[in-house]
Amino acid sequence: MCLYVFIGMVGFVTFAYATTDIPDDLNSFATQQDNVYYWADGSTMARTGWVSRQEMPLDKVPAEVQGAVLAAENASFYSDPGVSPKGVLRAVRAAVTGGETQGGSTITQQYVKNAYLNQDRTLSRKFTELMLALKLDSKSGKKQILQDYLNTSWFGRGTYGIQRASQAYYGKDVSQLNASEGAFLASLLKGAGLFDPALSEDNHARAVERWNWILDRMVETGHLSRAERATYTKFPEPTGPGTAGTPGAQTGYLVELAKAYAIKSGHIKDSDFDLGGYQIYTTFDQARMTALTAAVQGAQKDFDAERRPTTDKHAKIGAASVAPDGRLLAVYGGPDYLKQGFNESNATTIPAGTAFTPIVYAAALDEGVLRTRGKARTPVSPSSPYDGNDQVTVQTPEGPYWDRSGKVVKGRNDGGRNWGQVTLNQAVAHSVNTPMLQLGLDVGLDRVESFALRSGLLASSLGPRIPVFALGENSTPSAIRMAGAYETFAANGMHTDPYSVRSITRNGAAVPVAAPKPTRAMQAKTARAVTEALRDAVTEGSAKTASKAHPGAAGKTGTTATNTAGWFVASTEQESTAVVVYRMSLTDLIPLPLTGLGGDAPGTPSSERAVRLWADYIKAVK
Repeated sequence: MCLYVFIGMVGFVTFAYATTDIPDDLNSFATQQDNVYYWADGSTMARTGWVSRQEMPLDKVPAEVQGAVLAAENASFYSDPGVSPKGVLRAVRAAVTGGETQGGSTITQQYVKNAYLNQDRTLSRKFTELMLALKLDSKSGKKQILQDYLNTSWFGRGTYGIQRASQAYYGKDVSQLNASEGAFLASLLKGAGLFDPALSEDNHARAVERWNWILDRMVETGHLSRAERATYTKFPEPTGPGTAGTPGAQTGYLVELAKAYAIKSGHIKDSDFDLGGYQIYTTFDQARMTALTAAVQGAQKDFDAERRPTTDKHAKIGAASVAPDGRLLAVYGGPDYLKQGFNESNATTIPAGTAFTPIVYAAALDEGVLRTRGKARTPVSPSSPYDGNDQVTVQTPEGPYWDRSGKVVKGRNDGGRNWGQVTLNQAVAHSVNTPMLQLGLDVGLDRVESFALRSGLLASSLGPRIPVFALGENSTPSAIRMAGAYETFAANGMHTDPYSVRSITRNGAAVPVAAPKPTRAMQAKTARAVTEALRDAVTEGSAKTASKAHPGAAGKTGTTATNTAGWFVASTEQESTAVVVYRMSLTDLIPLPLTGLGGDAPGTPSSERAVRLWADYIKAVK
């Protein structure tokens, strides 16, 4: 009778093995990974994706760490058939007698359960696990199984895989772990909720006990020498669980920018990116982000939408800082990305105003002017005189410029001031509008547009080529692009498009990234002349309140005829920074006047708040 039962059991197992196929599809979490974003200094900035997991090749996992896992979970892993023989007998006995399922799983069985099956404790699930483990062991190499197991196991703190666990508990890649740290992480495989020492004192005691046991077990299994074991006497306390990595507040805007750049420059399909596994190393400087955010929040303290709804409601600030080589160092995108997805640093909804005029000046110095049709272009210089009076009629080679309503177009200065004859340098430095309006037509608005594009402004943000184009009234470049354009002047006429990602890897392998290259936007002498005018603006002109923050800075204020934007864009040796203050409802995206914002007295330039904000930021990062 016993012989018949044994033969029947063997036949049953043989049939089950033969008819068991390894599924083509793994559980969704076993393939889904998160994407991790890093600050410029290499520290973790944010993680995105519903599964906190990052794959890591086995050869990047130190041998001692692998040994800790094997010693803790399955010392016979490299010699067993993928299942515990005793476990097979228990499962078969349960199948025949109707008994309960038993534990004692190997690493291969644990991986099969995690990757292919559900977590139900039923007889059919347990038996399927055994058959799949046997089949997988015969089809896949042991190293592949161990790698997959380490990349899909649950380690607590919201993490799957030993790479994310290493970052969550020790703040470093798994490749940097030692045997002691590896032994602690291996203890979590028995149940992270019981062994994470941050959760309770009892957990801490259990973790220390399990850690000691695993290290001793590693000596027994040959994965650690007695001499090295003797050096590990102090428990490797992991860091406490933190909130770093959650893309809210300002980091959400950074993730948005970096993701878009990574996909475009890395030629990554959206669908591939969403599967995760990417490490995106950004250009963002954490200290500068902190300083810029603090400066903006300091400026916003004056806003009171409840007491002054007609002047302060919908007040917004966008800001961005760009390094000389195009690296995007910091941005202020809004109050909180989770509450407002609209990125104020990258928005193309607010006119640049007279912050645009240095581009007109550069075009004139490089291209000369044309005042008589059919004649040669005439060079101009910083000392070339122009009429700086208010209400000056705009001239074309054929005579006054008439708009479509049949009116002669006239320039207007802030406050209706008559400046008399001024040089082009003075017109830029003191933000005198009428000379710049005329200069735009003298150069040719098509050439001004070309210079704007070469300086990094996007074609989609540039308005129609009518006279006010020269004053930035109908062009709406973002703060990021304005900072990049001014960096062109500081870089002696070489422009590098702003970029937010230095490098990308996926599961430890580099992903090629097409980094922007510097191009010649204007002659070096032209850039130096523009910079000199911008420096004069800070020392004695429209932005002189900024001079105390950074002597030698070169910048320009920007306002509009309708008083809907207050800009300040300036360069130092380290960076170019653009700040724009404006009011706009996100329901209609229509700019609103800034008069009286924050309780400002009538006549206060709308750009003054941007200047003060820039000064606070620059003083913090000097």
